[in-house]
Amino acid sequence: MNLSSLSASSHALAPYGWDEDWEQAFAPYAAQGLVPGRVVRVDRGLCDMATPGGVIRADTEYVVPRDPMKVVCTGDWAAVDPEGARPRYVRTLLPRRTAFVRSTSSKRSEGQILAANVDHAVVAVSLAVELDLARIERFLALAWESGAQPVVVLTKADLVPDAVTRSHLVQDVETTAPGVPVLTVSAQDGEGLDVLAAIVSYGTSVLLGQSGAGKSTLANALLGEDVMDVQATRDVDGKGRHTTTTRNLLLLPGGGVLIDTPGLRGVGLWDAGTGVGQVFSEIQDLAENCRFHDCAHESEPGCAVLDAIETGELPQRRLDSYRKLLRENQYIVAKTDARVRAELRKDWKRKGAIGKAAMEAKRGRLR
Repeated sequence: MNLSSLSASSHALAPYGWDEDWEQAFAPYAAQGLVPGRVVRVDRGLCDMATPGGVIRADTEYVVPRDPMKVVCTGDWAAVDPEGARPRYVRTLLPRRTAFVRSTSSKRSEGQILAANVDHAVVAVSLAVELDLARIERFLALAWESGAQPVVVLTKADLVPDAVTRSHLVQDVETTAPGVPVLTVSAQDGEGLDVLAAIVSYGTSVLLGQSGAGKSTLANALLGEDVMDVQATRDVDGKGRHTTTTRNLLLLPGGGVLIDTPGLRGVGLWDAGTGVGQVFSEIQDLAENCRFHDCAHESEPGCAVLDAIETGELPQRRLDSYRKLLRENQYIVAKTDARVRAELRKDWKRKGAIGKAAMEAKRGRLR
């Protein structure tokens, strides 16, 4: 198969996001007679893959690396055996443009890729329960770090009919998500769906959120049909079961593709320092006016961040959350980076010495 024939046949993948850059990246594999495909679902050593000839079942035996960050993931572009091969193997993955990664719940210091080559990270948050702003900040930190544009969708808006109450909720999330579009949507009555559909009508979007956030219902509304199973949430806490058990890449009728994901109970950071900085951009902007360039915003004189807390410009909750996520991210990075571990030990010793000196001074005053 020559490159010109490959270019013509791969036009069938345009709805899945195929473009000239992917074609250029694939050129060396086209010369080997392989065909391009996009992973739409992964299942125990096999994957469903969209190819110019349709969706096929492919074996991933040759792309099972020791590094969990390089395993086949929904949204990946790959080179696969041509038609006629039995079985058809995935031979290699094309370099990812973006990747949404979280840390695993294990103690092995590993990252888990939830979706690859994503343009929009749609964070679904239910208005049926009390807003968890700290969790939203976590999702957004990972979303920014992935390279995708975050969007927060407040689902089940029909359950908050009071306009004033809903306005306050939106304002709270907008303060938590600077630079991020915040939409209120009701799959029940269609409110806000047209705006969201326009956002996800180009590129690849991944749908994220906790169980019970209404992701599957939202996916069905965008798809225009009941493709994803939906189960009722518990009245007691608004949580639901994992109705989505795998990550699926779905074509949207208005253009674009959607990756639906299972509900996420844990949202651990994974080397997301840049993402944390973007979530708390107002703190970083204030920090530029601190007297000391390495100000920790704890008790230093001339700290613009603490001054903003004092005047009410910056909520204390935001600073506390910022510190918590920075510490968590630094701890995760330190597990695999010796230099960061050394810096952490140095910082712990410094704080320990300061604490010890303060205690000795206090004892001296009490004598």
